[in-house]
This record gives sequence, C-alpha cells and structure tokens, in this order.
Amino acid sequence: MLRRLLRIVLALVALGFLGYGLARNWDETTSAVAAMSPWAVLGAFAAVLLGQFFMLVAWRAILAGLGTQVPLRVAGRIMFVGQLGKYIPGAVWAYAAMMDLGRDHGSPPRRTFATISLGLVINLGVGISIAAATLNSLEAVRQAWYLVLLVPVIIVCLHPKVLTWGLNLALRIARKEPLETVLPGRTVVVAVVWTALGWFVYGLHIWLLAGRWDLYLVATGAYAFAWATGILTVVVPAGVGVREGALVLVLGPVVGTPVALAVAIVSRLAFTLADATAAGISFLLARQTVSSAPAYADQNGSGSTALTPDRNLSGSPEA
Repeated sequence: MLRRLLRIVLALVALGFLGYGLARNWDETTSAVAAMSPWAVLGAFAAVLLGQFFMLVAWRAILAGLGTQVPLRVAGRIMFVGQLGKYIPGAVWAYAAMMDLGRDHGSPPRRTFATISLGLVINLGVGISIAAATLNSLEAVRQAWYLVLLVPVIIVCLHPKVLTWGLNLALRIARKEPLETVLPGRTVVVAVVWTALGWFVYGLHIWLLAGRWDLYLVATGAYAFAWATGILTVVVPAGVGVREGALVLVLGPVVGTPVALAVAIVSRLAFTLADATAAGISFLLARQTVSSAPAYADQNGSGSTALTPDRNLSGSPEA
C-alpha cells in the first residue's frame, strides 16, 4: 500500500513540475501548439506508428530466437495489447498481461518474460547510445553523463551467455524454471538493428513537431534521452511527466521552452493514441487466431501456473 502511494505521489510531483512550466509559458505554448501544421501532427502520428512497427519486428525476433515462432499479427497482439498495462502504476501489470497473452499462443510465461526483459534492455541500450552520440554538445545531457556509463554494461549483458545467465538468475529468484535455450547472437544483432531503425523513425515525429528541419539528429537524440529517463524512473507509470520534463530540458535551449513544451505535450498525445491504435489493430488482426492457437499447457495441468518445459496439448514434450 505504501509503495503504491509513493508511486502516485511521485507521478503527481512529476506532473506538477510539468504543469508549473506549462502555466508559466501558457500563452506561448498554446500559440506554439496552434501554429503546428496539421500535416506535421499527422505525420508525427504516422512516424510513431511506424516506429512501433519496427520495435514489434525486433520483439518478435527475440521471441522467435527463444523458441516461439508466431505470426507478426499475433506478436502484435501479445506486445501491443499487453503493454497497455504500462499505464497502470507498477510495471508488473504489463508483464503479467503480455505473459498471459503469450500463453494463449503457445509461449511459456518464462519465455515471454525473457523476451520482454531483453527487448527493454536492447531499447534502453540503443536509446542511450543514440542520445550520447547525437547530444554530446548539449549541456543538459552532459550533466546526465552517468547514463552513458550504462552503455558498456548493456553491451556486455547482451552477450548471449551473459544474457541467459542473468535471465535464468531472475527466474530462479522468482522460483521459476530456467530458459531451455540460449538466445543466438544473430538474433541479438537483428533485434538491435530493428530497434535502432525504430528509434530513428521516432526521431522523425519530434523533428516534424518542432518544425526545425535542421535538427533531425538532435530531435532523435532528445526523444531517446527523454524516453530513457522516463523508463528508468520505474515508479512513475509510463514515465508520465518525467519523459516530458526531460524532453523540455534538452529541447528548450535549442528551440525555446514554449515550443519544447508544445512538442512534449503533442508527442505524449501521439504516443498514447498510437498505443491504443496499435493495440486495437493487433487485436482485430489476431482475433481469428486465438481459438485455433495451440495454447501453452504446462506439466502440472492446464490450471497450473508453473513455468515448466514446453508441452503440447497431449502433455508430451514438444519436439
């Protein structure tokens, strides 16, 4: 109860700082929003959707590398519908929803858990690396130099053997069965490439909203930095307020605080709408596969939640 209250308080504090900055620059910010071209806003929304698609391809590659092959539309249902839980305080809800949806499509919960965790690590590593490479001349980012220290740590952790050891350690702590396979190094490379493409497409939406055609790399790095800051603030659901504040911190000295505030607000709206749109589309596309998908059945029976080696519906191990 106390932890939940703390999350709510911190989220309100983050939103309070953002609201204070918005109130101080209300006229200029509303004018900046009004001055945005509808085509730029529409293009930003399209860029977010395309970036999410690239992230989905990376996520599906990881799941396949761990042993669960599913169509892209099914992977979309697991990822996009399940991740709506991130808007609820506490990261456990998104994990739980995605693991449950994965179970419906033949993926053991421990495998879905590993896919989510690895996808997050790759996203964080690529995002911080892009921010470090594109924003090293900005004072606001140089003050957060400690984030760059995570890059070599993440690179080491992405080695297949290190990665499998870490995930199995987490599963053992949770008293769950370890992974039965090691993620191939080629799969890690493929996931990193698709993730990087996703980040550079995400940069397009900030670039379009800011209206500064000479700032594409800065826009990409600014959003990567803001996202990493928000995701590392795990107690705030979906990084609400924190991500916007970090984006304003980086973009403000470049485009002005009112414009940066306008970009941050519209960016959040674009991502929220894109999350809902991607979840809705994936749900509809994969609806017909739910009833025919071979559900994951564990060793202890269909009613058990134990994470045991894959078995088909007859109870015998899968080939």
